[in-house]
Amino acid sequence: MASVQFGQHAPARRVILHLSDTHLLAGDRLLGGRYDAAAHLRRTLEAAEATGVRPDAVVFTGDLTDLGEPEAYRALRAAVEPWARRLGAPVVWVAGNHDERPALRAGLLDAAATEDPVTGVWDLDGLRLIALDSTVPGWHHGDLDADQLDWLRSELAEPAPLGTILALHHPPLPTHIPFFDILELRDQPGLADAIAGSDVRAILAGHLHYSTSGTFAGIPVSVSAASCYTMDLARPADEVNGMDAGRSFHLVHVWEDTITHAVVPVVDAEPSGFFTPEWVERMAALSPQERLEAFSRKR
Repeated sequence: MASVQFGQHAPARRVILHLSDTHLLAGDRLLGGRYDAAAHLRRTLEAAEATGVRPDAVVFTGDLTDLGEPEAYRALRAAVEPWARRLGAPVVWVAGNHDERPALRAGLLDAAATEDPVTGVWDLDGLRLIALDSTVPGWHHGDLDADQLDWLRSELAEPAPLGTILALHHPPLPTHIPFFDILELRDQPGLADAIAGSDVRAILAGHLHYSTSGTFAGIPVSVSAASCYTMDLARPADEVNGMDAGRSFHLVHVWEDTITHAVVPVVDAEPSGFFTPEWVERMAALSPQERLEAFSRKR
């Protein structure tokens, strides 16, 4: 019944699952001595599969491991690849500041263990997805050098039928948390110049460990929270710390004229049970006027 249309918008043309900041450690060690990143990843994958969505791609926007350990990349791959095969979706791995390029390339991409940026382009049946590597080896801030920006310009020179979505770890957005400023993406004007006049419709990012959104050079930016732990924003900005709660992922729906980013909480809660498949089936059998009278009138 997922394709039932009651309103004026047809189903989305493409759907992307956007997850971020898994921060796995070798041997399933607790992150920071307190966060079970491996268990939280498994629960996040279960929640994503339970939506029933069969996405066109799954994007992990960085900090895939916490220390760049080869064993941690192997564990991540073992957890995600069978799950992604069940969904029938390719996995797009984006490098984060906690990742190590050589180990990531060897462990997740079966590529040469080099310091080359981890980039790629995917054609999702007309929707172009480009992964950028904003990591700076040895540092936690982000940047995109001239070579990568030139490569991006060349990829964007030819528009895609459904446009382009960029994915990178460091979001080109301000943050209200003061100490995060030192970890931001540098040379944001360079990125803005590279995508000016292109078909880029959205930017996906991570890094902040909380969900947020904004615009960059007129383009919507959506930041997915972490699967390992999130930031407790219900505190004064200079006292914000991590908490073992509030995890979520994003469902990205792509239409011809808009893109939406829905925050999906990873929680164990009992739904009300009002809207059921049987209810949807009954409504679908009614005429538009009958549905309007049966449901839309205030009671």
